[in-house]
Amino acid sequence: MANLILPPTWRIPERKATPEPLYFKAVNRRSCLKLFGAGVLLASGVLPGCTTHVSEEEFAKNPKNFDWSDFDREVYPATRYPEFVLDRPLTEEHIAAQYNNFYEFSEAKDDVWRRVGGFKSRPWTLEIKGLVNRPQQIDVDQLLRTMPLEERLYRHRCVEAWAMTVPWTGFPLKALIDKIEPLSGARYIRFTSFYSPNIAMGQRGYGPWPYTESLTMEEAINELTMLVTGIYGHPLPKQHGAPLRLVTPWKYGFKSIKSIVSIEFTAEPSSTFWNTLVPFEYGFVANVNPQIPHPRWSQATERMIGTNQRLPTLYLNGYEQWVGHLYT
Repeated sequence: MANLILPPTWRIPERKATPEPLYFKAVNRRSCLKLFGAGVLLASGVLPGCTTHVSEEEFAKNPKNFDWSDFDREVYPATRYPEFVLDRPLTEEHIAAQYNNFYEFSEAKDDVWRRVGGFKSRPWTLEIKGLVNRPQQIDVDQLLRTMPLEERLYRHRCVEAWAMTVPWTGFPLKALIDKIEPLSGARYIRFTSFYSPNIAMGQRGYGPWPYTESLTMEEAINELTMLVTGIYGHPLPKQHGAPLRLVTPWKYGFKSIKSIVSIEFTAEPSSTFWNTLVPFEYGFVANVNPQIPHPRWSQATERMIGTNQRLPTLYLNGYEQWVGHLYT
């Protein structure tokens, strides 16, 4: 008779797992209780919606997590590109700087900015490879001296249903693509982030590390797609993905890979971090669509960080006129 292999007693089915938004709400609640004391919060009625953001004044006392270069001092703030306007106020800088998904450093969004101090974003080399006429390894500052840097106001929408609006500084990815001359067979672009588990302790856990992402060539050359080097008129802080990250504002935020070390042009679609790790929840395309719920929560609305204002989610995050034709 075959031996019966019983599942461990701690294992529960996926359908019984706590939805992610409720989990993070509980985490924030426990953090608040720990920081301020349950009695005070309950008595004052502050507990619902409590966050662990420190004030702007307190945040200003902490290191900004920049690795400034001589080039940075020459170019910031960059000229603002006028075409993209917002339908809501900008998120306050100290709020955006304290609420970041960067699993390499922490699974808690309000803790990343405290954990990135040992991460060095200068000097930084970017490798460009694959199906291109001009593969190369280039220092990021050297690359930026050849790129048309500008500031753009974009909405940013996370798959977890929170959102912010920020002023990114960077350049259209197409400007780089034109310089390295892809071959005719290049149909996709694969992006790879850094790998340094001695500094980024999150990389010691579940993977597949390093973080990877991919776009189709049509998405990559769209005018909205940016390689970003700065935010709020200065270089990217490390928690935002210094020194170079991708921004695709019509897609969920996990597509906007941070701290890029490699860009590879390929003929076939590449594996991506979240699509590999949880394929039934995070697709390759990852377009913002209020009509398609996440398996564990609705995407019909979004919460603006800082104000907690609840707004209807816009199809393609409000950028349909620029990218809608890519998905017909």
